Amino acid sequence: MAGTSGTAGPTEQAPPREPDWEGVRLHVVSGKGGTGKTTLAAALALALAADGRRTLLIEVEGRQGIAELFQIAALPYEERRIATVTPAQLGLPGKGHGEVHALAIDTEQALLEYLEMFYKLGRAGKALQKVGFVDFATTVAPGVRDVLLTGKACEAARRKGPDGRRRYDAVVMDAPPTGRLTRFLNVNSEVAGLARIGPIHSQAQAVMRVLRSPETAVHFTTLLEEMPVQETVDGVADLRESGLPVGGVLVNLVRPPILDAAAVAAADGDHREEVALALGEAGLGGRSRKPETVRANVEPLLDPLLEQAREHAERVELERAQRVEIQQLKLPTYELPLISEGMDLAGLYRLAGELKRQGAA
Repeated sequence: MAGTSGTAGPTEQAPPREPDWEGVRLHVVSGKGGTGKTTLAAALALALAADGRRTLLIEVEGRQGIAELFQIAALPYEERRIATVTPAQLGLPGKGHGEVHALAIDTEQALLEYLEMFYKLGRAGKALQKVGFVDFATTVAPGVRDVLLTGKACEAARRKGPDGRRRYDAVVMDAPPTGRLTRFLNVNSEVAGLARIGPIHSQAQAVMRVLRSPETAVHFTTLLEEMPVQETVDGVADLRESGLPVGGVLVNLVRPPILDAAAVAAADGDHREEVALALGEAGLGGRSRKPETVRANVEPLLDPLLEQAREHAERVELERAQRVEIQQLKLPTYELPLISEGMDLAGLYRLAGELKRQGAA
């Protein structure tokens, strides 16, 4: 299923690699808060749709993050098309016209739908909603809520149309953060104390069959920083222990190195005189040719420049160490660039192109 472990650079413009996740229909995306989880889930959905396919992007936390990213009105509890995509829009060769659909799952509506499906409650279900039963049920029994949310994604991943073909070529779920992920996905254990037989038990069993199958991959978003990487390492370990399929690591906000390895090494130590001489030779000492005047003119620049070089060297070393931690996971790894202009639709399509180029889709 997955390709070989490795890292592709964020600015590399090589032809697209063969996709690492051929056969995967449900892509679950999680990560520490602040790592761009929703953004990368949306970019992955675009990348997966680029070859004339149809994908469904699912949100389960009620934040309307998808609507904000795609600059559209708040999503209702129904599947609707939110974007079209072609390889050319991602800066890639090829033909095709793909579609991204989206669904913001509303827990109340999902439970009412479930009660109607299995218990035929009809109007009685609406009455339960009015008296607050739905909130009560999903608060007292959070496992029920998780079964509903994951169950909706699994159903979409396996749903077929009248022609017998899958309705969606891929489903991408913007899942809860890493700290809650394993509990959220491991719905069997969550509902074990609530129902050992009956529809809710059967639903949990069906969900777990999909989640543990080769058709599912759970991806982690992270940054090249200590805490997000540690959460990723812990999250991967938890999934492996629970028997859930681990996907790839999506490293976000990667900044290109300004200095090469030699320059970074040179930043360690006292290079004040060398820098002052270089600044003077570059003409930053003014028009005077007197050494003392040139030195006086470049003096105010020295401390800020040297401090920036030291800070950059420290960041490069920290990122190097975090890359080593990620590589030790032996998972396909994809690096996405920091988009300095801020995230907008153009930036989202750019990230989708990077994911496609590096083999994530």
